[in-house]
Amino acid sequence: MLPTVHKCADLIARVLQAVLNVGLLSLAVILMVFLGRETFHLAHVLFIQSEQVTKYQLVEGLLVWFLYFEFIALIVKYFQSGYHFPLRYFVYIGITAIVRLIIIDHDSAGDVLLHAGAILLLVITLWLCNSARLRRE
Repeated sequence: MLPTVHKCADLIARVLQAVLNVGLLSLAVILMVFLGRETFHLAHVLFIQSEQVTKYQLVEGLLVWFLYFEFIALIVKYFQSGYHFPLRYFVYIGITAIVRLIIIDHDSAGDVLLHAGAILLLVITLWLCNSARLRRE
């Protein structure tokens, strides 16, 4: 009876892993389309300059581009590392997202200070994760 239960559990795990992989591949394709659109928009703004864009909007566009890029890199790393999401990639994405938030919403000095504190906390987390990994190696 026990081997049958293990076979069922293994089959369920494989089916769910396949569904997850298909979903992540679909998400990667969608993100690549958005990355391409953002790249086209940034190139249009930089080289054609038919529209007036402030420096803040340009930097915001670049940070959105990096967010798409980081999410695609996270999905690639997921498949390369044997179906595992490395923590440091989520920290990179969080730092980039908070920097984008500071650029977009910088009206309140208190909010900017809180966001900067969140970035500092994420950088310390990243340092701790990397230093612990280096100590093991």
